[in-house]
Amino acid sequence: MTSLRKLGSSDLEVFPLALGGNVFGWTADEEASFAVLDAYTAAGGNFVDTADSYSAWAEGNRGGESETIIGNWLRARGNRADVVIATKVSQHPDYQGLTAANIKAAAEASLRRLGTDHIDLYYTHFDKPDVPVEEIVGALDELVKAGKVRHIAASNISAERLRDSLDFSDREGLARYVALQPHYNLVSRDTYEGELRDLAERAGLAAVPYFALASGFLTGKYRPGAEVDSARAEGAAKHLLTERGRSVLAALDEVARAHEAPVATVALAWLAAQPTVIAPIASARTPEQLPDLLKVADLTLTEEDLARLTEASAWRSGR
Repeated sequence: MTSLRKLGSSDLEVFPLALGGNVFGWTADEEASFAVLDAYTAAGGNFVDTADSYSAWAEGNRGGESETIIGNWLRARGNRADVVIATKVSQHPDYQGLTAANIKAAAEASLRRLGTDHIDLYYTHFDKPDVPVEEIVGALDELVKAGKVRHIAASNISAERLRDSLDFSDREGLARYVALQPHYNLVSRDTYEGELRDLAERAGLAAVPYFALASGFLTGKYRPGAEVDSARAEGAAKHLLTERGRSVLAALDEVARAHEAPVATVALAWLAAQPTVIAPIASARTPEQLPDLLKVADLTLTEEDLARLTEASAWRSGR
């Protein structure tokens, strides 16, 4: 059985692959979403990531669809205690921003949709530099003290704002971020590597990267001349136009052949092996897409494999 990983300084223990809920209520309806969630947990998975805004961008949606589906599933399966639920605040159309009042109102709305009395991991989805970190952390601390949130985390935040937030928490003895959700994968390394990752490492934060497969590009199904039926095809295919993207794909093919493993598994295994990374996030529209993702729990790349992939992806990153 796959061993769980400790999430930073928290008491949460999570499966080494987080299941992304961004497709629930968008490209996967409730029935399909239930099937994916069932398959993920049957394989030992216990870490589900969503946001209050998922999937407001889809026609006819208002935001909160993903949380509602997850809440319905938790209620139907009676397994709330077995699943670590992560959600986020700041982007829902009705709850924009990170003022103290908005954070509290958005959290109550998320709790209602999820049908639970607590959120295990609550992220600030996109930082709002116009709101003082003292106000943000103070509001999150109140949610923790009230038992509505177990642990807090940040996504899409600068190193400076993260440092200020941690310093304030430490100085005032308030709830402290335990995790960070950066945009990070083999073809997008520059945002996280460097000052932000160094800070996360020093502060003992766990990284839970999103777009771990670059909108599907790192599954290997996007090739010159190939047509892929996916709502994210355009975003993924753009990497084929870059030398870095093609270089990474060639290296992934090589390492995948050596291990007789799927390309997606290798891409996730590289990410999982990086400093601070505890569990990459990947989503699936159908149960059939899950096995290649779940295999990351059992694939350990060699130092040579990691070096080959790092070199192939670093030609433009200056590293």
